[in-house]
Amino acid sequence: MFRLQENNTNVRTEMLAGLTTFLTMVYIVVVNPAILSAAGLPFEQVFMATVIAAIIGTLIMALGANYPIAIAPGMGMNAYFVTEVVQQDVSYSVILGTVFLAGILFVILSLTSLREILITAIPSSLKYGITSGIGLFIAFLGLRMSGIVVASESTLVTLGDLTAPGTVLTIVGLFVTLGLIARRVTGALFIGMVVTAILGMFTGQLSFEEGLISAPPAPVFWDIDLAGVFSNGLYTVIFAFLLVTIFDTTGTMIGVAEQAGFIRKDGSLPRARAALMADATATTAGAMFGTSPSSAYIESSSGVAAGGRTGLTTVVVAGLFLLSIFFSPLVGAVSNLAAITAPVLIIVGCFMMEGLAKINWQKFDDAFPAFIIILSMPLTSSIATGIAFGFITYPLLKLMNGNAKDVHWILYLFGFIFILQMIFFPGH
Repeated sequence: MFRLQENNTNVRTEMLAGLTTFLTMVYIVVVNPAILSAAGLPFEQVFMATVIAAIIGTLIMALGANYPIAIAPGMGMNAYFVTEVVQQDVSYSVILGTVFLAGILFVILSLTSLREILITAIPSSLKYGITSGIGLFIAFLGLRMSGIVVASESTLVTLGDLTAPGTVLTIVGLFVTLGLIARRVTGALFIGMVVTAILGMFTGQLSFEEGLISAPPAPVFWDIDLAGVFSNGLYTVIFAFLLVTIFDTTGTMIGVAEQAGFIRKDGSLPRARAALMADATATTAGAMFGTSPSSAYIESSSGVAAGGRTGLTTVVVAGLFLLSIFFSPLVGAVSNLAAITAPVLIIVGCFMMEGLAKINWQKFDDAFPAFIIILSMPLTSSIATGIAFGFITYPLLKLMNGNAKDVHWILYLFGFIFILQMIFFPGH
C-alpha cells in the first residue's frame, strides 16, 4: 500500500521514523491547550481538538499523498487566536468561525489553481517577513507567559523579576533545551519539557493531583458563530489565518519533500493536491472541535532524516497521537505551569527567523515591507495588522520607484482592500 520497496525503505525504518517525528512535535499537545485555554476555551476540549486535528490531517497525508509529513495545529496561529479574542472583545466561538471559514477557503483553493497563483503572486520577501514576524510574536508571548518580560507604565514592557520561582524555572528549562538542541538531540523540545517538569516537581511548582492517566475527554462540536464573523467585520482575520496556513504548509512541504527527494526535476511535487487537502481538512475539522488552524510540521524532517519515506511513517505518528488522549491529566498539569511551555515558544520563535537571511536587505523596496511586517506583528499583537502593512507598503514602494510592472495585480487588489480596512475597520 505504501510502496515501501519502491521508496527504498522497510517497516522497521518507517516505524522508527514515525516515533522520531512524534517525539519532536508532541510538545504541541501540551502547548496548544495551554495557549488556547487562555482565551476561555475549556482545556480538555482543546486537548482533544488538537489530537483530533493532528490525527485527521496526518492520516489524510499518509493515505492520500503517501508522504512522511505530519500535520497538527500550527504554532503562531494559536497565539494569534487568543489575542484576537481579547483585542476584538468577541467570544472564541466567533474566532473559531474565522478559522472554519479559512479552512473552507483553503479546501476550495486546494482544489483549484488559485492556490498556486496566490503563492507565486506574493513575493518571497513578504513570505519570509510574515514567517519571521510570527516567530517574534510567539517568542514575545513566551517571554510574557514566563514573567521574563512584564508590563510597564513608562516603557510598555520591561524586564520582570528574574528571582521569581516560575521565571527561574523557565530560564533553567530554556538553557537545558538550548543545550539539547546544540547537541542535536532528537526530540530536544520534548525532552526539555520533561526535564523542566521534573525540576518543577522537585521545587513544588508542579503536582499531579488528578493523576496521570484517565479515560479520554469527550470531544465536543463547538457552536461556531459564523454570523459574528461578518457582524464584527473580521475579514482580515480570516485572510490572515488562510494566508499564513498556505505559506506555512507549502513551505514546509517543499522543504521536507526536497530533503526526502520527492521533488521532480521540473520542480513540481507529485500528489501535491492530496497533500494540501490534508492541511485544509485538518483546519476545518479542528475549528469544529475547538482549535486554531493546522499546518504541516517542519519537525517531520527529523523523521525523514531517520529514514522515513512513505505514509507509513505518518500512520505511526497518528497512532501515537491517538495514544496521547489517555494522558489528559498529565498534559493538563504540565500545561498549567508556564515555565514548561514558555521555552518552547521562545525557541520555536527563533527557528522561524531563518527566512530573514533570504531577504535582499540591499533592495529597499523588498526590505522595508518585510521589516514593517516583522516590527508590527509583536508590537501590535496582531498577525493580520503585520500582513496588512506589508501588503500596503510593497506595491506602493514598487510604484514609487518605477517597478510597478513587477507587482502581480493581486497585490494591488489586496493593498487597496487593506487600506480601506485600515480606514473603516481599524483594529479588525
